[in-house]
Amino acid sequence: LTDVTAMAVLNANYVRARLAGVLPLAFPTPSLHECVFSDRDLERTGVHTLDLAKRLLDYGFFAPTIYFPLVVPGAIMIEPTETESKQTLDEFIAAVEAIVTEARETPDLVKEAPHATFVGRLDETRAARHPILRWHRWLIGVDVDS
Repeated sequence: LTDVTAMAVLNANYVRARLAGVLPLAFPTPSLHECVFSDRDLERTGVHTLDLAKRLLDYGFFAPTIYFPLVVPGAIMIEPTETESKQTLDEFIAAVEAIVTEARETPDLVKEAPHATFVGRLDETRAARHPILRWHRWLIGVDVDS
């Protein structure tokens, strides 16, 4: 358990050190098993944490925790586990770096993400107001009876 914990802390601090110049850190204190960044440097681009999270899907990564902790505006919490390899961490870091560059150069590309997933950007307001709470085969356009 001690070794597992040490690897999780090492991974979080590696990501923190590599992304510290890319996104602003939320706290100057050392990281434990997670590191928290903010989207505040992207304000002028109109790109927000949710956009960055959606764009990560195009790079093959599930989005980390966003908008938490609540005391950090535009928070993005990255919690790499002890099982992540350095190669995977480097690929994730490269994806975040690329997305931040895209946000500055072509913000609409990021704001309209994801582009490479089966389902595109959802209308979250509509989904919250009119949730579909039961699975229907027409939702995915596949006839499962044939």
